[in-house]
Formats: sequence, structure tokens, C-alpha cells
Amino acid sequence: MELSRYLKVYSSTDKPGRVLLFATRLCAVLELSESLWSKVCSGGDLAEKEIETLLRLKVMVPNHSVEREELLDTFNRANRMKRPFTALVTLTLECNLACPYCFEEPFRGSLRMTDDTAGVLIAMLENKMKAGLDVKVDFYGGEALMELPRLKSIAGRLHEAARVNGVVFEFFIISNGTLLNRQVVQELLPLGLIGAKLTLDGPSDIHDQQRPFASGRGSFAPILKNIKEISGLISLELGSNYTRDNYLRFPEMLDILLQEGVTPDKLAAVGFFPVFPKSDGSMSGECNSACSACDEPWMIEAGLFLRGEILRRGFVAPKTRMAGCMIEFDNDIVVGYDGSLYKCPVFMGQEEMCVGTLADGINDYRQSHNLDVWKNNECLECAYLPLCFGGCRFFNKLKTGSINGVDCRRVMLDASLERIVLQDLASRCDKGKRIPPLLQSISNPDGVA
Repeated sequence: MELSRYLKVYSSTDKPGRVLLFATRLCAVLELSESLWSKVCSGGDLAEKEIETLLRLKVMVPNHSVEREELLDTFNRANRMKRPFTALVTLTLECNLACPYCFEEPFRGSLRMTDDTAGVLIAMLENKMKAGLDVKVDFYGGEALMELPRLKSIAGRLHEAARVNGVVFEFFIISNGTLLNRQVVQELLPLGLIGAKLTLDGPSDIHDQQRPFASGRGSFAPILKNIKEISGLISLELGSNYTRDNYLRFPEMLDILLQEGVTPDKLAAVGFFPVFPKSDGSMSGECNSACSACDEPWMIEAGLFLRGEILRRGFVAPKTRMAGCMIEFDNDIVVGYDGSLYKCPVFMGQEEMCVGTLADGINDYRQSHNLDVWKNNECLECAYLPLCFGGCRFFNKLKTGSINGVDCRRVMLDASLERIVLQDLASRCDKGKRIPPLLQSISNPDGVA
């Protein structure tokens, strides 16, 4: 047996004589004594149960050659599984907000999905159901709920098709939150609605500046009202977009939620994210302090600070997990309002990144999207590979003008992963969860996302 290449080792700062291991393939955390760790490293005698645990959590592997082949086969293996077919469907590029940092602003407008395009979309998804696949749709915009009748029509037909074919249909809404009130949720629940992701950009004064209605009126109050009305009816995720100049005030938003009765049990997760450049790489207005690379020091510190504040108040923060870009998954697709197909929403509006149409199907995009960018010796030898698989194609395009290269996350993860692990451990203790004392997993999420 050999130690996995995909392993990080940290000292247990509050427990002298102990170490923490983070196995990046399973995102499993283990705590063990330095003496036991020394025995593991030197190939000393281990108990059968210890060996079984180390192998199960991929701290140790039969040999490096086998491990390397398993990593190379990660997405082939995932695509051979019977995964749900997931479509992110853009119903419209119209929005009732006028966010100065809007990613889609360069190509946004009064553009809506037509009856014909909706019909072709439904037929395509029905064919997936007839093939025995469950179907999940993420309705997207612009603001998806500005096309509520269209959304209900598509969901209703797919809900019935799923019943006929004996599969599951469910949908999620990515919304600015201004229109997702209790009545709308109650209308959509019987059609398969399971959750929504909404946005609040910090306390009201920051949010109303960053996310005003097209009229200029602030949107914080109506969104908060809707969150209070619908929390408990569906799974709710809350996102926030900060800049270098305002991130220190974002925990105020969490305190407002708590004061308004939106307690941690009513939100599936809360995530704070830096404002990124628009789809054409530009920035404007008050958001010129946006992030253009994942390893900017201010962004690393801001992310750690805000994640800690989320956990300290009892909310769920985004988990560190084995994950790859959606372009790697055969059953993930983005559908434009006009029926154009993409492999990631960041590529919408870029004609050269279109991979086909609903009418004609998907083209071969292996070269255009640099599918195997991470299959090189440097990445395959990096302990962080399972956490990034080459990073974000959009970020690399911002930096170099091309997606033909990796968006390396090593600097960012070197600076942050240990602190993230310690944050999670502290959060477990605060919630009264027992930390296994010797050689057991204390974090083991679902694998490839």
C-alpha cells in the first residue's frame, strides 16, 4: 500500500501530538496521533480496522498507478452512471432589476423563449424520460419568473411526462427573489418545484445599491418579505455578491435574517461570492473592485472571513467537495432562450462556445472546450486535483484570452484549505457534534458533484 497523492496533512493546532488529514478525493477529514501517523508513513504494522479505514477513505491506495488511472477515469465513470439529465433553461434574458455588475448585461434584452422553442425543449426532455432518465430543470434568466406562464406550461407538461414514463421530474428556480412569493410557490409545488436560489447582497443599503429595480427603487425589502413567506415550503439557498470594499459588512445581513425569524433551519445554504467581471470581461459602476482571479489575496481572506461568519451564526456554508466543471458531464446542458445549447452558463452570448441547438442536437465540443485540460502530469501529481480538475475555463479566458489552459487553484487552496477544515471542525463542536477520536471520517460528502 502507498499513501495517496491526493492528501493534505495539517497539525492539530489545539491538540498537541495529533494531526489532521484531508483526503481530497472524498473530502474526508481524519484526526489521529502523531505516533500512528508516523507508523502509517513508515509502513509499520497497522491494525486491520485501521487499514480498512485508510483504504476506504482513500488516505492509502493499493498503488499510485491504479490511483492515477482512477482519477483519469473520473468523468467517464460518472457519465456511465445513470445520472439525472439536468438542463439549465433560460426562459428570458429580460430582468426587472438593473444590477450594475450583471454578468449577462452585455447580451441581455427583451428576449424570450418562443412557443416553438419550448415545444422542442419539452420533446427533447421527454425523450430523455422515455430512455429511463430522471430529469431536473433549473429555470434561469434574466429573471425566470418574468416568464411564469411559460415556466408553468413547461413544468406541467414535463411533470405529466414523468408520471407516464415512471421517472422523476423536479425543478429548481434561480431567481432574484422579487417575484417568488408564497402564492407563486404554492402554484408551482404540484408541478415539481423543489427549491430556489435567491440573492441578497448584504444589508439593505448595500443591496439596494447593487441590486436596484429598473426604476431605481431598492429591492431588499420585497426580497426579504418573500424569503420569510416561502422559507419552510421549499429548499432555499441564499447567495450574496461582495466586493473588496464592502465584504466586511455582509455579516450584518445574516443578523437581519435572524432578527426577522429566518433561522438556519430555514435555509439549505448561504454562500458569499465575490463579484466577477461581466461576460465580456468588463466591470462598471461601484463594482470596479470585483475579483478577476481566484487567488487574489483579498478574495481569499474575504472568503474565509465570511465563511466563518456564516458558520458562527449556525447557517450552512458551501462544502468543500470533489467537483468538476459541468462541461465534463454528458447529461448537463444549458439551453438558451432561442434553443442554442451551451455547456456552462458563463458561455451564453459567446457564439464560438455554442455546442449546438435543440433542433440539431449537441456537436462534438471536446476541442472547443478543452475537455482534457487537466490530464497533464503537473495536475495529476497535485493533491488538489480532485477539488478543481483544471479550474474554471472562464477565469482562464479572462486571464489569457483562451480556455486552452488550466485555472490553477493551488495558491488559493494552499492559503485557505487548512482554515476551512478547522472552521468546519469548530462548527461541529459548536453544534455539539462529537468529533471521532482516532481514525474515523468526520466529513464524507457525496463524491463528484
